[in-house]
Amino acid sequence: MNARYAELPMYVAPYRVRMANDEWLELIAHKLGVERLPAAHLSLPMLWQDPRLLLSQTCGYPLMTLLKGKVRLIGRPCYEFPDSGKGQHCSLFMARADDPRQDLADFAGSCGVINGPDSNTGMNLLRHSLAPLQHGGQFFSSLQVSGGHRESLRWLREARADLASVDSVTFAYLARDASHEVVGLRTIGRSAASPTLPYITGLESSAEQAEEVRAAMNQSLRELPEVAQILGISEVLAASEADYEILLAYERQAATLGLEHLHAVQ
Repeated sequence: MNARYAELPMYVAPYRVRMANDEWLELIAHKLGVERLPAAHLSLPMLWQDPRLLLSQTCGYPLMTLLKGKVRLIGRPCYEFPDSGKGQHCSLFMARADDPRQDLADFAGSCGVINGPDSNTGMNLLRHSLAPLQHGGQFFSSLQVSGGHRESLRWLREARADLASVDSVTFAYLARDASHEVVGLRTIGRSAASPTLPYITGLESSAEQAEEVRAAMNQSLRELPEVAQILGISEVLAASEADYEILLAYERQAATLGLEHLHAVQ
């Protein structure tokens, strides 16, 4: 039996989402005759680029930058959540419910927080939305990096930041299963649409092998309806890098309008 890495590290909360991911992966690996290797010792870039990778999920922005030409695309999930459907999702721009500011423009000069500078939903889509509103290449008076979407929401609750950009799937999971993490917060805007986070395999896998993995993913979803319900995934859609070119177009549009970078203050 082949020994390969199969991990879904991008949506790991709440707990039952992480457990559902693991149950799904176990059945997928079984169908493909693969033994799952432990991957706790690997960083995300190491996992994504390991030649023994069978299946993982990355962010669309790294797919088109850091991982360009280094991994093979399997497909993308079709989530069934508010603000996430038909293979698309978006960023939600979040603030405290008691903040009197009403729209994104009102937050110019405020304190922003993102999960990471390489994140599509945390940074790239936010930059695209802020570009028409910036002045002299700046929008926030300060921008900090929290390390994760849940942390960004916590920083809002604790008044350590005024505005956060959060993945709509992450928000849906938390609103459903951990509502205390979003209590006292509200959505003040939404980004442009984006293809959902891609599933990838190692570049050594052929296109036919990648399609076999996608077929096993979908068959396993059908056999595990409770897992599919918890994950909010109805199907793993076919996908190509062309689907994700829009993310680089958003980057170029922001730069053209004068916002090439979001500047973080540590």
